[in-house]
Amino acid sequence: MPAITVDDVTTLPRLRTPGLGDQPRPVWQVSTAPSGYEGEGFPVRRAFAGIDLARLDPFIMMDQMGEVEYAPGEPKGTPWHPHRGFETVTYIIDGVFDHRDSHGGGGSITNGDTQWMTAGSGILHIETPPEWLVQNGGLFHGLQLWVNLPRDAKLTDPRYQDLRSGEVALVSSPDGGALVRVIAGDVDGHAGPGSTYTPMTLVHATIEPGARLELPWNPEFNALGYVLNGHGSVGSEGRPVHTGQATLFGGGDYVTVAADRAQEGRSPKLDIVLLGGRPIREPLAWAGPFVMNSKAEVLQAYEDFQKGCFGHIPV
Repeated sequence: MPAITVDDVTTLPRLRTPGLGDQPRPVWQVSTAPSGYEGEGFPVRRAFAGIDLARLDPFIMMDQMGEVEYAPGEPKGTPWHPHRGFETVTYIIDGVFDHRDSHGGGGSITNGDTQWMTAGSGILHIETPPEWLVQNGGLFHGLQLWVNLPRDAKLTDPRYQDLRSGEVALVSSPDGGALVRVIAGDVDGHAGPGSTYTPMTLVHATIEPGARLELPWNPEFNALGYVLNGHGSVGSEGRPVHTGQATLFGGGDYVTVAADRAQEGRSPKLDIVLLGGRPIREPLAWAGPFVMNSKAEVLQAYEDFQKGCFGHIPV
């Protein structure tokens, strides 16, 4: 897994150990992500399927893309499609994704890079593997998270943040048993490069077999975890989790994740994404690629899309 790492984790800044008055977050729910296909047919796991949308707020959904080893000619992407009213966060762990949009933007992300796209008032875009990957095949693995926008930002101008792997804040657990990559938000005073409309935190942690991570967490935020690979447990109660399972945590000051001593040969460590944010607590109307506050606003989005208000597909 070539997401950004270091040769010696002990050289990194250390997270603080929870204090006597800090409360661990209990586990409210563990769910298993169902598998499906997206776009032109690439495999995904619907990470938060089965978790109440009110508990996800400010998030809408998250897909794990892959992990899949493509044969030559097999890599697939998405066709041109619209978005309005939210942000997409695409984190590529293995492989490459190219992006183009109706505003003339574009670029590639690979191996630990993140593209943060604020769709805002509306945009058309396409995500595809590069031609050389289609021809040669190869490993592809990533995540796409949908983050809601508050009412007063839903029609903001579209924008992008290309967050390269080398910009991510790297910290370790007190004993050096876990590497924590802070992509957005703040963890114990360590800030990631992502700029967000809604206060939130997004991290990718790699935990050594037998190690335990007690991650300080903003008590105003909700907290969710999703296991990318490996076996372990969550919460002070030690609830078992494995690849493809999501955890919804309750309130408290820190999140607990531990890796089992025995891991799979192909996944020698536990990799987990942890995220949370301040709930927006506004009405939600979601239909396909549009996330608004009312049904009328969703219908208006479809009408604006059909009128070409989101721009036009480049030649």
